[in-house]
Amino acid sequence: MRTPDEWKNDAQYVAIVQDLLAQPAVQKLANYTQHHHSNRLRHSIAVSYDSYRIAKRMHLDYRSTARAGLLHDLFYYDWRTTKFDLGSHAFIHSRVALRNAEKITNLNDKERDIILKHMFGATLAVPKYLESLIVSLVDDYEAEHEFFSPLRVRVESRLRKRSYKKLS
Repeated sequence: MRTPDEWKNDAQYVAIVQDLLAQPAVQKLANYTQHHHSNRLRHSIAVSYDSYRIAKRMHLDYRSTARAGLLHDLFYYDWRTTKFDLGSHAFIHSRVALRNAEKITNLNDKERDIILKHMFGATLAVPKYLESLIVSLVDDYEAEHEFFSPLRVRVESRLRKRSYKKLS
């Protein structure tokens, strides 16, 4: 996404996800920090919208991609502090998200696979669908973008100031 609210201007995307966005379980994601400089709802929308746009451009199932992308991190704990006996956060949270998503909407097989396998690479869960791989890759991209964006802004600002001083 070029801007955080760009998705709001895409009527087709909004129509696909508006029932999910209206769910308190989804809105609650705004209360959780994600990648230090974002919240989980904003992250999930970014993953959903960018994945939707790619899937649509590739003539894939953009509806399932958008919906599952929005629900891929539907969990309510701080992954930096909460630890599990059954495995790492990378392994556990996709299963928690799938269980939570199934409580608020009916999922098709592709949506289940997208949510369950979005940590491909960090886990050995190989995506069954190209849409699952898209969400996994976009999730990685968004995580990096969210984490490093404040640093990029500071570096760019300093470079502009330095260039301005040279011109003066």
